[in-house]
Amino acid sequence: MDSYSPMSLDTCTPHHDWFNAFLTFGLCCGLVISYLPQHYRIIHTKSSEGFSPVFLLLGTTSAASGMFNMITLQAPIVKCCRVVSLGSCIEMSAGVIQVGLQWVCFGFVFVLYMLYYPEHLKYVQIDIEEGDEHRHIPVKTPVRSEEWRLSVILAWITVAHFILLFLTTAYLLLTPTDAAQLSLWATFLGVSSATLAAIQYMPQLMHTYRTKLVGALSIPMMLIQTPGGILMVTSIVLRPGTNWTSWATFAIAAILQGCLLAMCIAWKVRQKKLQIDDFGNPLHPTFPPNSWSDVPSNVHSNVGTYNRSTSPYLADEDSVPGLVTTPSENPIAVRTALTRALESAAESNLMSPALEEPSREENEQTPLLKRSDSSSVRSSSTGRKAAEAARGWQAWFGR
Repeated sequence: MDSYSPMSLDTCTPHHDWFNAFLTFGLCCGLVISYLPQHYRIIHTKSSEGFSPVFLLLGTTSAASGMFNMITLQAPIVKCCRVVSLGSCIEMSAGVIQVGLQWVCFGFVFVLYMLYYPEHLKYVQIDIEEGDEHRHIPVKTPVRSEEWRLSVILAWITVAHFILLFLTTAYLLLTPTDAAQLSLWATFLGVSSATLAAIQYMPQLMHTYRTKLVGALSIPMMLIQTPGGILMVTSIVLRPGTNWTSWATFAIAAILQGCLLAMCIAWKVRQKKLQIDDFGNPLHPTFPPNSWSDVPSNVHSNVGTYNRSTSPYLADEDSVPGLVTTPSENPIAVRTALTRALESAAESNLMSPALEEPSREENEQTPLLKRSDSSSVRSSSTGRKAAEAARGWQAWFGR
């Protein structure tokens, strides 16, 4: 017996609604085009700074729930693709394609966020004071920053959520299931999608308000999507086999996205007055920088170490000759400890009677501390010699 009942055969009868078909096709094209500025902006700036990872989690899970809601509700219509033409199949399943594109485009933003997360924000950074000017030098540690650690956890939660919804939906559709159970599952997906969408923009609104910067957010994307969300709601409402749970997600998202758009425009005006870019960097930086926060991030070294030889801001500071550290050691910390130890040794030597014997001082001097300046003049006075030695120590380690 054929699996299609007379009712299902009637359902598979193509109903051509050219207005709704063109509207859905235009929305699908507009959806992809609207996300392109955001994708391009992250790739072009090579930074995803400014995004809230919680916002991306809620948006991706909300889009996934909405997609599986549509798949569950329109599963009988999608199955008709086996008995209708390709054009009719695309027209009948356009709703699934539409919400599927929404999930793909937003999920790709999350992927780009993880790929282009700023390196200087991935790990905890500590400031070390150095020199007579008490200059603060940031040194990275192997410890992950709180936001980066949270981002990694939320990315795995997003993957687990998608797998769970996929397996559950596939099981209910591929096995004999009561229609009431399918309706209950679809309602659960729609309500959860609407709930996630309702709170999706809250973390991003708080994050953007706190930073008072646009960051990597794309204003052109929001200018396209905010009015486009209203058209998408209209398209889904006109589609057969859907209810309020299918379009409520997009209605709530459009309203909150409009609020985020207004905030970003306000911060854009503020940034122009302060002469800073979208990431808080001065548009006309001074040189040398007034503080280390003005130094570009590419000057910083990799995790756990600081490459002094490649830094144009610290080229005048020489490292200790003969000092060799392993990758796990911080050369600045080692140098500081060595300086203190040698200063303590210098003070004890100044108090020792051995300073009265020039030959012993010459013989006991280590190669690391031996001075090669042939123009220095030795004084016959013991007090003058002690003062010269003290100044030599300070000159050496005061660099």
